[in-house]
Amino acid sequence: MRLATALALLAAPALAQEDYTDAPCGGDFRAFLDGVAGEAVAAGQDPATVEAFLAPLRLDESVLAADRRQGVFQRDFIDFSRRLISQNRLDTGRAMAERHDAIFDRIEAEYGVPRGVLLAFWAFETDYGQVQGDFNTANALATLAHDCRRPGLFRPQLIAAAELFAQGGMDHQTTGAWAGEIGMVQMLPADILESGIDGDGDGVVSLKTSVADALLSGGHMLANLGWRAGEPWLVEVTVPADLDWMATGLNHPRTVADWQALGVAGRAGPLPRTDLPARVLLPMGRNGPAFLAYPNFDVYFEWNQSLVYVTTAAYFATRLEGAPVYAAGTPAPGLSGDEMMELQRRLEARGHDVGGVDGILGEKTREAVQAEQLRLGLPADAWPTRELLGAL
Repeated sequence: MRLATALALLAAPALAQEDYTDAPCGGDFRAFLDGVAGEAVAAGQDPATVEAFLAPLRLDESVLAADRRQGVFQRDFIDFSRRLISQNRLDTGRAMAERHDAIFDRIEAEYGVPRGVLLAFWAFETDYGQVQGDFNTANALATLAHDCRRPGLFRPQLIAAAELFAQGGMDHQTTGAWAGEIGMVQMLPADILESGIDGDGDGVVSLKTSVADALLSGGHMLANLGWRAGEPWLVEVTVPADLDWMATGLNHPRTVADWQALGVAGRAGPLPRTDLPARVLLPMGRNGPAFLAYPNFDVYFEWNQSLVYVTTAAYFATRLEGAPVYAAGTPAPGLSGDEMMELQRRLEARGHDVGGVDGILGEKTREAVQAEQLRLGLPADAWPTRELLGAL
């Protein structure tokens, strides 16, 4: 399986709704759908249309299988980014930017989202529209809403899908990613209802077939998620060897000017917007690549929850905007998936919340690693090594 296809199948969305852990789930599927119907009708939807949407739905075991497979995100940043960012993807992205220049100009004028940002999502989500997923969207959403792992995330999307069905925005043949995303930039039903744009003026929002509709809708969604026009999102930096590593990480913001005073510098030129807050992000520790993450970087987590995906997408956007290849450095070897899970178990045993034992180095695991590195007298750069695993 091509990695692009794997990403389309595996990348879980970061849904805007609050995660209600007590949302109704499980049990008899038809009874479950009756409950969804009642909630949709109570929200103002037409009973007959809701019934017409829900009646044919079926559980899809392949969706649950895809939801459980997350191994691709166990890769480290250098490996992951090198696999996703090919010369072909760069060349195609630049060609797409030129071909659809007027669309990107409109997006930048109306929503303040740079073309590189949308091009990166377009590339990673569907390979510029070529790999949009072949899961039945309505069945996928019903399956994930019924499943008791994350019902509070997917139940609102199933109800939104009923409304999108009523508006003619999807039908029972609509296909997409396993988690219910539709179209070239993979948007969920609630996001389509809120942010969908008829970019080509044909009276229909067609995210699967219209480049203008897909890109403008994606730009509108990013703006609605809090994208700040005219501000950077990620800038590669160099860091001094004596930096206080405990000050690094996404939970430790300082102004860019303060970071400069500590010796942090732009690798490819002066750092932009020294007045803004930013965080030093070391995806593979103090000896690997280094970045400053600005407030716009946080918007990426509203699109996807994987730290390695988010960092790679944000970096690829800077490449498409003209940034050079990052300096890989000489980071210490990382842990295997099994070793990472063992580390997470040991961190949990010490009282840390790592966000679950999944073998994936997310921000919660990084924070726990940093705390234990500090306790053990190791450089607290949040990069887990076999030395740390042995010490725990």
